[in-house]
Amino acid sequence: MTFFALARKNAWRKPLRTVLLMVSIAVAFLIYGLTASFLNGAQGTAGASDDILGVTSAGGRTQPLPMAMMARIAADPDVAAVGYVMRLRGFVDVEKNVVAISAGDPDRLLAVNGKGLGLTPALVEAIGQARDKVLVGRALAEAQGWRVGERVTVTAFDMARADGGREWRFEIAGIFEGEDATTDTYFMIARYDYVNAARARGKDTVDAFIVRPHAGVAPGELAVRIDTLFANSATPTRTQSEKQFLEAFLRQYADTGLIVNLVVGAAFVTLLMIVVNTMVFAVRERTFEIGVLKTLGFSRRGIMALILGETLFVFAVGGGLGLVLAKLATLLAGPALGLVLSLPVLAKALAILAALGLATGALPAFNAMRTPIIKAFRTR
Repeated sequence: MTFFALARKNAWRKPLRTVLLMVSIAVAFLIYGLTASFLNGAQGTAGASDDILGVTSAGGRTQPLPMAMMARIAADPDVAAVGYVMRLRGFVDVEKNVVAISAGDPDRLLAVNGKGLGLTPALVEAIGQARDKVLVGRALAEAQGWRVGERVTVTAFDMARADGGREWRFEIAGIFEGEDATTDTYFMIARYDYVNAARARGKDTVDAFIVRPHAGVAPGELAVRIDTLFANSATPTRTQSEKQFLEAFLRQYADTGLIVNLVVGAAFVTLLMIVVNTMVFAVRERTFEIGVLKTLGFSRRGIMALILGETLFVFAVGGGLGLVLAKLATLLAGPALGLVLSLPVLAKALAILAALGLATGALPAFNAMRTPIIKAFRTR
């Protein structure tokens, strides 16, 4: 009998107990997989760029910036391209069905971050055919069941039209895919000229400018230079990378990283206590058998490795099942909820799995290793 086969048979000595342990481990790693996936992909932070800069008002996201500022930003020799965006939030059919719209110049968006968003010249040409055309992200299109050519009506929460209404009607001209699975595509891209001409107030203002530096230019230095440019103006700015901006936006509501760490930490501490207690009793039941193994020539290290192999086997099966369930959940609900179970998250999960397996098996393995043969035989 091989070492692995012996460890596996010991783990299945009492099937019900082993199954319950594996279920507990699977639930803990399912929680970890979902929370880490949310933190990794929430609002597109997993696919956010450290190079693309966002210029917003120093007074907050709700303070608009005049369009005239774009010329001064573009005049900087280290700026490769400048775009702008105005955000419109509303709902389709029912208030719970919230959608976000980013209105801008499609050609400028293509130049600034076309690769990241998955924009192509064909998509830009399609949206340019009429002012009410929009591009819809793949995640939003799949969640809503929308198709190219379909007309949608978005009822804005806080942006009224010049005619007093809040209903904005668009026609879907195309669907953009995003650069990869981590890119946030749960929104629409509309034409700024259409929204700006029809809105009741705030004309010729934007919520943010998007800046792409030239290759080799440090984004942080350019950000400081842009903010210095408008420091003494009526509209001082705050320039951040796309990733910093999105992380700051999430922290406005809660420190999601801290929440995730607390939830995962509580789950793993509870799991550690349950499995350690169970394994100590499981090994104590086999004290006589451990004495027999030592009599047959098993070394102290061999006994310790056998117990650790047993706990690692239980964790591997239970943790693997939990991560598989988390992956299935992200595939089913990920596009709408921003869940991204990336390779770094999986690698960290495997490291945690191995660490917990060794930690839970250390105490019972140490006790088994130190048990004298005579004392082990006296248990019968």
